[in-house]
Amino acid sequence: MNAQRIVILGGTGFVGGTLVPRLAADGHSLLLLSRNRENRRHSAVGRQVTTVSADVYDPAVLRRHIAGADAVINLVGILSESGRQTFQRAHVELIRLIIEACQATGVHRLHQMSSLKAGQGLSRYLRSRGEAEALVKASTLDWTIYQPSTIFGPGDGLVTRFDKLLRVAPVMPLPRPQAKMAPVYVGDVAEAIARSVANPAIGALRTFELYGPETLTLIDIVRAIRDARGRRRVVIPMPDSLGRLQAEFAQFVPGKPFTPDNFLSLRTDSVGKVDGLAQLGIAPQSFSAWLPRLLGQPVRQRRLDEARTKRRP
Repeated sequence: MNAQRIVILGGTGFVGGTLVPRLAADGHSLLLLSRNRENRRHSAVGRQVTTVSADVYDPAVLRRHIAGADAVINLVGILSESGRQTFQRAHVELIRLIIEACQATGVHRLHQMSSLKAGQGLSRYLRSRGEAEALVKASTLDWTIYQPSTIFGPGDGLVTRFDKLLRVAPVMPLPRPQAKMAPVYVGDVAEAIARSVANPAIGALRTFELYGPETLTLIDIVRAIRDARGRRRVVIPMPDSLGRLQAEFAQFVPGKPFTPDNFLSLRTDSVGKVDGLAQLGIAPQSFSAWLPRLLGQPVRQRRLDEARTKRRP
C-alpha cells in the first residue's frame, strides 16, 4: 500500500475522530480543513495530521488546499438546519464546490459520506443527500459513496443523547417508536473507508451500504439504554399526530434535539439490502454488544442491572 496525501473535510467530527487515527496508522499524510482549527481532537495522532482553518465554501481556498492531493474525503453532514447552514448548503452546494475543485486541480479520487436511503422519503435531509450523490455520480471523478445507517460509538448522537434524556425524564414520550434502523459501529465505518482508500480498485465507482447485524426499532434502542442503566423510566410510544407536534415544539429548544425534518427522516427505515461491510471483508460489530461499553458499565454491574430490569415493560 502506498502512502497518500489526503484532504479531509469534516475530519474533526464524530466519524473523523475514528477515521483520522485509522488512516494515520496506515501512513497517510492528512490535511483536515476545519472551521475550528483550535479543535485538538487529533493532536495526539502525530505530525502527519495537519488541521487548518479554511472557508471551504470559497472556491479559491478549496482549490489551494486540494491541489496535489491523491484523494479527498468529504465527511461533512448535518442532521438539522441552523441559520445559513442548511441541508442544501452543507450537502449539495459543498459537494459541487469539491467536485469543481478536484476537477480544476487534477485530483481524481473522491470519497463521499452519505446516508442509507439517500434520496428516498420525504425529509429534506435525505433528499439533499440524494442530490449530493447524483452530483458525485455525474462527475468525471473516481468516486466511492458510503451510505451508513445510524452510527453509534463513544460520544455518538444516539446512545449519548437518549442516555441524557433518560437521566432527567421520568416519562419519555417517543415519536416514531417503530422506526427501524440497523445501527453501525463507527469503527466499522472508518475501516470501510480505510480499506477503500488503501485499495482504490475495490471502491471506485461503487456505493457501499454500511449497516450493523441487528435491525432494531427506535423504542427497542431507548428501552435497551434505559434497562442497561437500571433506570425506572416509562417510555411511551406516541402516535404520529403527537410526534409531529412534539417536533414542532422541540425545534425551538436550544440545541434542536428534535425537528420536523428529523420526524420525516424517521418515517423512512434505515435498513439496508446489500451488505457493504461484507463486500469489504469487515465483520460488523453489534449495537447490543457495545452498549454496556458505551455506558461505561463494568460486567458485574451490567448483569445485576439486566436481572433487575428483566421483566420491565
